[in-house]
Amino acid sequence: MDAATATDLHNELRSIVGEEGVITHPDELLAYECDGLTLVKATPSAVVFPRDTTEAAVVLRTLNRFGVPFVPRGAGTSLSAGTLPLGNAVQVCTSRMNRILEIDLRNRQMRVQAGVVNQHVTNAVAAKGYFFAPDPSSQPACAIGGNIAYNSGGPHTLKYGVTINHVLGVTLVTPEGEVIEAGGPAEDPIGYDLTGVIVGSEGTFGLVTEAILRLLPTPEAYRTLLAVFESPNDAVNCVSDMIGEGIIPVALEFMDQMITRIVEDAHHFGLPRDAGAVLIIEIEGLEAGLDRQADRVVEMCRTHRALKVDRAATEEERTALWMCRKRAFGALGRLTPNYITQDGVVSRTRLPEMLAYVAEVGHALGVRIANVFHAGDGNIHPVLLYDERDPEQTRRALQAGGRILTRCIELGGSPTGEHGIGVEKVHYLARMFGSDDLAAMQRLRAVFDPQGRANPGKMFGGPEMPAIFSAMIGLQESPVR
Repeated sequence: MDAATATDLHNELRSIVGEEGVITHPDELLAYECDGLTLVKATPSAVVFPRDTTEAAVVLRTLNRFGVPFVPRGAGTSLSAGTLPLGNAVQVCTSRMNRILEIDLRNRQMRVQAGVVNQHVTNAVAAKGYFFAPDPSSQPACAIGGNIAYNSGGPHTLKYGVTINHVLGVTLVTPEGEVIEAGGPAEDPIGYDLTGVIVGSEGTFGLVTEAILRLLPTPEAYRTLLAVFESPNDAVNCVSDMIGEGIIPVALEFMDQMITRIVEDAHHFGLPRDAGAVLIIEIEGLEAGLDRQADRVVEMCRTHRALKVDRAATEEERTALWMCRKRAFGALGRLTPNYITQDGVVSRTRLPEMLAYVAEVGHALGVRIANVFHAGDGNIHPVLLYDERDPEQTRRALQAGGRILTRCIELGGSPTGEHGIGVEKVHYLARMFGSDDLAAMQRLRAVFDPQGRANPGKMFGGPEMPAIFSAMIGLQESPVR
């Protein structure tokens, strides 16, 4: 697009959303050149901020008329380069679409705009005894539109499921500017489950502008425990056996020694620095009988050689335990200038094997790897530490990540549990699915986006793919076994 055409487009966008609703200055665009995966960057040609569905539809019709691709962006917390503006795309940011439109507690529902922060949903109804279950680690910052795009999970996925289990309907604006209502307030709408198709589509169908969310009643009581283990294997074996016994905690979170030490150094929560691993275990329900269930959890931990099991005695102590988990990634900044958080999935019973493999890969390649993950559903998050100023460190970190994701697939798992494919894992989607499967997926995408202008390059790749991720595949010869 030449300069004159770009100026015409930018002026039209300003006429739709206002002067303050469009960013085009190069210095200001730098803030939008990457998301939570900072390894790769691309500068958008412009960033536009619609305030509602009507403005968003006019914006997308305008971009379609100019033949310009677009990238949906919420809070930019994606960890798979899902909001990377490839192909000189315009970013359509939902941060001004941040209103709660309707709260219907009689039907346990809430209608929100896509830019509403996840935590703000629960905050709006907590005093009335309700909450929104999906709780990613980026919960205080991430937006509902992004949660829908990546079908986000979080620590409480084990009991409550992921985002799709809590979204009744969405409003989607297609790349041609058509507004589609999928699902709705009814619990079981007839016809095809278009909501289920849109949730997890990573912005490749269009721009989600609104959603109807399911609310749940706040449990009467909680018991939150910190189990300390000498061995990481003891901790993950305890997880499998606990669930095998029929005990389903609301959350089962694993942190290894590197994580517990750095969190303790940063925040002084009182975590044991000499533990091989810790589990944060939370159960909930009616007050009556909850202590007996907690006693059974303690017994299971001791059966697996737990060094000690502490119970949070107050709500403040419970909050502190969860802050340990939520602040784990931020605390790693004390150890390294850069890190990549991977996102593979294996069955719970393969976690010991997977942890051993991660350790072998780190040792073989000289990469420090910390582990913090949702042990209950086998969603691992090995964190690869490196300094991007050193190309060799970057190369080895990518190589380690590639081997780990490949091993997850070989063990019958997946290369992503909640971060999505984005740009980073395009090649792994092709390793997991056959050519016919991928062709069927792309035919479905073409129903919503026949020109391929919505979030180009994501999930299936494209000519603008960053070479650094293409190299991940070529760096996996002689894998550790």
